Amino acid sequence: MRVVFDTNVLLSSTLWDGSVAQKLLFELINSDYVILSSLPIIAEYQKVLKRDFEYSDEDIVKTMEKVLSFITIIKPTKKVDIVKEEPEDNKIVECALASKSSYIITYDNHLLKFGKIGETEIITPEWALKILLN
Repeated sequence: MRVVFDTNVLLSSTLWDGSVAQKLLFELINSDYVILSSLPIIAEYQKVLKRDFEYSDEDIVKTMEKVLSFITIIKPTKKVDIVKEEPEDNKIVECALASKSSYIITYDNHLLKFGKIGETEIITPEWALKILLN
């Protein structure tokens, strides 16, 4: 099964030991799930590491080595304009649709309010732990 983490869930899963997002990440890595992302999502992740967490370039490189060990990068070919209130979130939807992911995992209310886009369900990490791994 395929899932896409939005940027905040990716940050939470990789920066905060013991977070729900990290528990989910570890469970997914140890199962048959594929975690997908795209270059725009990864670029935003790196930008936030530098801007909000003051990571050095060297720290970002080390972190990216770890992240790229469990994420599969895809290149979406179609742009969408679904998330009107937060157009930046469209990159998450583009990745999910291009990868035919079953789930977008997010805390973002701009995405969660949709519930489902196409065949992709949009759920929180807490809900994902309950339904995906039981």
